[in-house]
Amino acid sequence: MNADRRQLKSCDNQSMRYLVTARVRDGKHEALARAIDDESLGAGSIAGDEYRRNMTDARVDGDGRVRWVEVCYCPTPLAEERPYWEEYFVLEKVQDAHARSRCRDLNGDEPWACGQCDCTARLEARLAWRGGAFLDTLRR
Repeated sequence: MNADRRQLKSCDNQSMRYLVTARVRDGKHEALARAIDDESLGAGSIAGDEYRRNMTDARVDGDGRVRWVEVCYCPTPLAEERPYWEEYFVLEKVQDAHARSRCRDLNGDEPWACGQCDCTARLEARLAWRGGAFLDTLRR
């Protein structure tokens, strides 16, 4: 078992997808843009390039709220990712992105299903049309 799997296993494989709503902390816009561009956002985290994917897919509303769908393998939502996100964001809401009863990982049908699951495809498609691309807004 490689180191990544061992660390994920320590989170008990309770994977789930969450809809995250957050605001960039005052004065952190430039630092966040740099961290995304130089790929240091999430450096040292087992979640690896998931941070970049999240920011690439994230949408921002006119009121400054940023939303994205996060895959998390820990029993506590964003237990691994929270410190990395909170350096740049105020996390306003973290909620299940779909019904847990239909989660193939949680119900035991398919371990590690969240990594390649399309259970939030409809939600993510709706988000893609909402607001603007976060990275475009961040870099202005």
